[in-house]
This record gives sequence, C-alpha cells and structure tokens, in this order.
Amino acid sequence: MENKSVLGGEAGAVSRRMDDGDLLDSYSRSVTQAVERVSGALVKIDVQSASRSSRPGQEGSGSGFVFTPDGLILTNSHVVHHAAKISLTFTDGGRSGAVLIGEDRDTDIAVLRTEHTVFSPAPLGSSKRLRIGQIAIAVGSPFGFQFSVTAGVVSALGRSMRAASGRMMEEIIQTDAPLNPGNSGGPLLDSAGCVIGVNTATILGAQGLSFAVGIDTAKYVVAQILQHGRVRRSSVGIAAQNVPIPRRLAYEYKLPMPSGVMATALSPNGAAASAGLEEGDVIVGFAAQPVGGIDDLHRLLTTERAGKPQNISLLRGTALRHLMIVPREREEDVEGQP
Repeated sequence: MENKSVLGGEAGAVSRRMDDGDLLDSYSRSVTQAVERVSGALVKIDVQSASRSSRPGQEGSGSGFVFTPDGLILTNSHVVHHAAKISLTFTDGGRSGAVLIGEDRDTDIAVLRTEHTVFSPAPLGSSKRLRIGQIAIAVGSPFGFQFSVTAGVVSALGRSMRAASGRMMEEIIQTDAPLNPGNSGGPLLDSAGCVIGVNTATILGAQGLSFAVGIDTAKYVVAQILQHGRVRRSSVGIAAQNVPIPRRLAYEYKLPMPSGVMATALSPNGAAASAGLEEGDVIVGFAAQPVGGIDDLHRLLTTERAGKPQNISLLRGTALRHLMIVPREREEDVEGQP
C-alpha cells in the first residue's frame, strides 16, 4: 500500500507537469495562429517630417496594418502627422509609398492608402465584447525591429487619456502587453487574430501599462474620414478653463459637480455669443447633463447636436441662468476648444 501511494504521488506529479505543458502549448498555439492570420497585413511605417518644429527631413517610424483589400491602412495620427513622405515595408520584404487619406488627432487615428497588393487584410473584431483577463497580442516594429510580437492580457477597459489635440480619448483599452516606441499604430489582437485595438501609448517608466484605441472607435473614425474627410463634431465657440464652484452656490442650486467651465473668450458671431453667453459665465450643464469640466463638454458636443437647440445652464455671478444654444459644426483647424 505504501508503494502504491508513492507511485500514485509520482504519477500525479507527472500528470500535473503534462497538464502544464498542454496549457503552455495551447497558449503558444493561440498566439502563433493569431499572428499568422494578420502577418500579411502588417506594415512598418517610416516617415519624413514636414513639421516646422522638426528638422527638415527628420525621420520617424511606427506601425500599421492593412484592413481592406483595396489597401487602406490604420495607424496612429501622431505617427504620420505633418508627414512629407510616408514609406511602407511589408512582412514579405515589399516596399511602397502611402498617402494620407485623413486623420483625427482627437482619437489618434489616421487612415493611409497604399497600392501594394495585400491578399489577406487584417480582420477587424469588436472592442465592445472584450473581457478583462483575455489574451491581448501586440504586433509592431519597436525601435525599428520589424514585426515584433508581445503578448499579455486585457488589464482594464474604458480608460481615458489625453490626446495630442488636448481632448480626452475615451474607451481606451489597457493591457500589459509591452509596447515601445515604434509599436504605435500597430494592431492589438485577440486570440482569434482579430484586431481589437490600435496600439497608441505607454507610460514611460511604468511596466505593464500599455494602451490601445478600441477598434470600435477606430471604425467610427474611419467611416467619418472616408465620408467627410474628417470626423465631424459640434462646437459652441468659446475658449474655456475649468474653475471650482463656491460650495455655497453648489449647495444652493443643488449642483452635482464641484466645478464648471468658465468662458474666457467667445468667438465673434459664434454659437455662444449668439445665445447670449458672456465672458466669465461658468457652464454647469449642457443638454440636460451636468458639466464639471471641459472634458464633459467635449463629450456632449457630438455631431448629432450640431444645428439643434440645446439647454445650457450657467452661473453668471451668483445667479443660475438657463439659455438655449445651437451648437455648430466645429471647424477642422480648431483643436481642443469646445
């Protein structure tokens, strides 16, 4: 009986080791198959900058992926912004140029087009169906090392982070798949090899904190760019800053937020000026929603509200006032202002 117990223990240990090996093989197969599914669609992007803030001919690089049979490519806006020349390198060694179709700095998404033939565009998944803990695979060209793969899990969903334009990007995916400079614009994949996000940023000095724009956001931006050449948003025509609200006024008017948005300047003949807003007014509500800061106002100024009267609540001195305002479509070159 004692020998059987010893043998049983040894058999159990062997079984556990085999199970561990099977799990590792299954994980490896998932990652390998996912990367193989998109390998033909991956591109390394090299850019010569035309920015005034850069040296003439200064170069940068990033990543991207073809997502349509006719050669449309998704990448980050910050990879190709102010690009004078865009060059692509494919996994098969092929090279080609690319043209910028459009970009949206508020979501850090850009669309390029190439004439290079791609037989297997990357399949797009859905970021709405993601679950925390599922496999996340990042592919890109960090530090110029072409087509590197890192893997981890989805660490969190619904994060927010600041875009280069000053607006807050919503529905950001956080993963622990390591990213480095050059990964920007590359695909974030699920275990089936479908693109669930566009890798966009890391926090320098922090390990295991990487971020991607959800693919559902990217799909919306692509549709807007292809239809209108840009993403259409509404505006009320003010320059503004966040300010605290005196507690006495917040209590008296039962305001849900301890802060609001003070109009520091109004565009001549803009929506705010036409509605009767004045410099120094503090906006505390818009479209029947509380406004505690500029980011709240940005979220509420959607395309659908352009041209449609909306309620706006504000503090003028110590008095709470309600006005009707008709937001207008935001001009393309105005960034970061509501």
